[in-house]
Amino acid sequence: MELMGVVVVVLASVLVLCYSSVLEAQLQVGFYKSTCPQAESIIASEVRRALSSNIGLAAGLVRMHFHDCFVRGCDGSVLIDSSSNNTAEKDSFINNPSLRGFEVIDNAKTRLEAACQGVVSCADILALAARDSVVMTGGVMYQVPAGRRDGRVSLVSEVLASLPGPTFDVDQLTRSFTSKGLTQDEMVTLSGAHTIGRSHCAAFSSRLFDFNSTDGHDPSLDSAYASQLKQQCPQGSNDTSLVAFMDPRSPYTLDTAYYANLLQNRGLFASDQALATDSTTAGLVKQNAAAGGGIAWKRKFAAAMVKMGQIDVLTGSDGEIRSRCRVIN
Repeated sequence: MELMGVVVVVLASVLVLCYSSVLEAQLQVGFYKSTCPQAESIIASEVRRALSSNIGLAAGLVRMHFHDCFVRGCDGSVLIDSSSNNTAEKDSFINNPSLRGFEVIDNAKTRLEAACQGVVSCADILALAARDSVVMTGGVMYQVPAGRRDGRVSLVSEVLASLPGPTFDVDQLTRSFTSKGLTQDEMVTLSGAHTIGRSHCAAFSSRLFDFNSTDGHDPSLDSAYASQLKQQCPQGSNDTSLVAFMDPRSPYTLDTAYYANLLQNRGLFASDQALATDSTTAGLVKQNAAAGGGIAWKRKFAAAMVKMGQIDVLTGSDGEIRSRCRVIN
């Protein structure tokens, strides 16, 4: 009986390894090497051209990839426009107007269709553009396994329940990320993307006013920082264009300043600051903040981006290769 048990365990282990190999084989580095060898260079050139005139689009493209992957998987569904009979993901109040860079994906797609028609998916363009944005803002270069196909469904109703919110505590954040196959460590690592970019005031203004504290703001927020934010986001303002940098130290550089900010109670979102105060994540925040030059964290971030980019992908004959990223074929 003991021998039989060992055999069963060994067989089960072999099956798990085989299944894991199949999952990893779904996407491949250099997927377009023979079918569209210039694909990655075309995408990189479009990202470089866009960022040369507006470096802030880098954060927009990274954020867009994240929002795509967490809703229906990395299938490019966030790129689809709403129609007369359907409101798409991009028009959720969470995505509109916070997501930016759709025109970068459109321009890359137009060039790719001219170079190799019907070959490169919009989902892959987005994943590669996010990588290029990371590199062009100071992150490390990493290889992106490609071969994703595009989804044909985009529903506004699925966005709110799929994306972690700016008021989430660590338990909620952890559940959100683990439901997508990402660890708590990877959650803390990917949260560091908030070291670049900006946020609309509506996403965090609730922390600035009406708290039962001396200055009326969230007591977990540094007073000087809160005062600065109040000037940028006046109470009662209806101006939806008001924004603040998520990391005022280095808003255009992917670095570990985000974690240093958290240790000084300068996290913009309540969900950011929670990482530094919860006992299960505080150590990771300190570790990342102390990383010399940030190289170790940047490598972790790259690895986490690769893993995130494989959430529930469509491959093989699933989905489609859209001719235009904004509409299904």
